[in-house]
Amino acid sequence: MRYEFADCVLDVDRHVLLRSGETVSVEPQVFDLLELLAESPGKLVPREEIIERVWKGRFVSDSTISARIAAARKAVGDDGKTQRIIKTIVRRGLQLATDVNRDAAKAQKNDPQTQQLRYAQSRTGQIVPYTLAGDGLPVLRIGSVVHDLEAEWRLPGERTRLTDMTNRFHLLRYNKDHRAMSDSTRQVTYDRRIDEILTVTKAAGFDQFSILAEFSGTFPALHFAARYPDRVKKLVLAGGWAEGRDHRAGSEQPDSIRTLIEEGWQTPGSGYAMGSMLSYFPDGPLDSVRLMVNEMQSLYSREQKLEYRDTGNSASVVHLLPDVKCPTLVLHGRHSAVHPLPEARKLAAGIPNASLVVLETGNQIPLPGNAAYDTYMKSLTAFLEAPD
Repeated sequence: MRYEFADCVLDVDRHVLLRSGETVSVEPQVFDLLELLAESPGKLVPREEIIERVWKGRFVSDSTISARIAAARKAVGDDGKTQRIIKTIVRRGLQLATDVNRDAAKAQKNDPQTQQLRYAQSRTGQIVPYTLAGDGLPVLRIGSVVHDLEAEWRLPGERTRLTDMTNRFHLLRYNKDHRAMSDSTRQVTYDRRIDEILTVTKAAGFDQFSILAEFSGTFPALHFAARYPDRVKKLVLAGGWAEGRDHRAGSEQPDSIRTLIEEGWQTPGSGYAMGSMLSYFPDGPLDSVRLMVNEMQSLYSREQKLEYRDTGNSASVVHLLPDVKCPTLVLHGRHSAVHPLPEARKLAAGIPNASLVVLETGNQIPLPGNAAYDTYMKSLTAFLEAPD
């Protein structure tokens, strides 16, 4: 998203302010204030809305607000005396008193090949990248193959999936904090995940929304739905599992996927790395899986991948299932081997008012180009769009 006004360009995607072609350094709160004003040029932005957007509704002194307004004026070449760009409406709020060109932003919004990154700050100060695209019912998507918004967008198959979703829904996605696993207990990690969800849904203006949880996104989704039942309208669990490998019969046998990661993850294009991913997606398409592996090897070290595997193996959400009150749909591949169909049945049986759709595939989740992909999309769309 780009806003052009006076001699300034506010590039929201890059989080950059330019004036006369030169980068102007601004604090995050000043940038947020400029973005808020640029969204409604010529209109009064009330003081209460400014506090809610820039300071997330926290108490803030008049002197702090005045300092940020002064910094915003200085950044765009204005001052409190002339107020030719940012005008104060006494005792009411602010107004961007200049025309704003948003043609580039509109073209970008309608371009299916463009992803717009935004940033929200949690109550603990963590910056959470997120994207918001499409129209329709508000849907938060949690969990993906690569756990990275930019890497996911680079994958043609995943971009097709996301485009299909944004054609039907107002889709919100975010980057989780990858550090949260290695330095925390399991409960602290889930608390951080919940804090991330609260942060991005507030930034997106989602009050009540549905959740599409794929893969390990099942776990934070269930924790959130159990803790905030009034916020979650509907829940879709796709390719998830109730209990990891450590809780299942036969767990005493060696973990072959873990061995493949240990042996070959650090070698680019390794057959071992491909083998670990094909365990999840045996039906392919093969080219899509190969591109996933390439992206993931550039993002995550062997140690990180082993940690993700161990976390999934040891996880269990059985105790949470009775506390999930919203209508729930479970989608799962009939021939999935890593997290087999009985795990999906546990989810559906344990959650009140849940149903299960079995997909004719060996993939954990059908990829675009897979025979079960259309059924997958039609099932989740019909469920989410059905009247309450």
